[in-house]
Amino acid sequence: MNSAHLTKGSEAPPLQPGKLRVYSMRFCPYAQRVHLILDQKKIPYDVVLINLGNKPDWYLEKSPLGKVPCIEFPNGDVLYESLIVADYLNEAYSQSNLYPDDPLLKAKDKLLIERFNGVISLMYKLYLETFVDRELFEEALKGLEIFDRELGTRGTPFFGGNKPGMLDLMIWPWCERADLIRIIRGEQYAIPRERFLRLLQWKSAMKDDPGVKVSYLDPEIHAKYMRSRLAGSPQYDILVETK
Repeated sequence: MNSAHLTKGSEAPPLQPGKLRVYSMRFCPYAQRVHLILDQKKIPYDVVLINLGNKPDWYLEKSPLGKVPCIEFPNGDVLYESLIVADYLNEAYSQSNLYPDDPLLKAKDKLLIERFNGVISLMYKLYLETFVDRELFEEALKGLEIFDRELGTRGTPFFGGNKPGMLDLMIWPWCERADLIRIIRGEQYAIPRERFLRLLQWKSAMKDDPGVKVSYLDPEIHAKYMRSRLAGSPQYDILVETK
C-alpha cells in the first residue's frame, strides 16, 4: 500500500495469477472503501497505486473515467465506482455478508450511505475552499447528528451490530479524515465531544478493528497530503518518502 504511485510513461505491471488487482491512490477515500471491504473479508489482492495528476496512458484503457478505485480480474475484466465495486465484492465473496439479511434493513442502510454524500460534500468544502465560516461547519455537524442518533437507536457499537457492516465501512474513510478540518482550519473546527459521544466512541472502535487498521492513516499524515494538494502540487508519495 505504501509503494510509489505510477505515472505517465510507466508500464502496466503484470497481473498476479488468482488475485484481484486494485488500482488505487493512497489518500483517496473512495478507493479506501474498496480496501476496507477486501481487508474485512480477507480477500487476497494486490495493489497498484496511480498518480491521478499524471496518469499512465495504459490506465485510461482500463478505467474509462481515469478515476480510482478500479478492480481488475485475472481475466482482464474491470469494475469501477466505489459503491458498485463494494456491492460486487460483498455478493461475490458471500462468506461474511456486510449488509443486514433483512431486505428492509438493507435498504435503510443504503439510504444512510446515500445521505452521507451530503456530509462528504460539506467536508470537501471545509477542506478545499479558500474561505469557510462556522455556518458551513455547523451544517456538516447537523449531517453527522443523523448518524450519531442512528447509533443510539441501534444500541450497538457499530451500525452493523457487534462488528462493522457495509454502512460503517462506506462512511469510515471520511470519518477517519474528520480531524483534517481542525488541523487545517484551527481548534474552532474541532468536533464537539459532548455532542457526538456515540459517534466518537464508534470512531475509536473502528480504529481498533483489524480490517480497518490495514488502511488506516493518522490525521496528521492526511493533513500533510491535503496541504500539498491545497498548494497545487499533491504529494502522492509522502509515505514512500518518509520511510
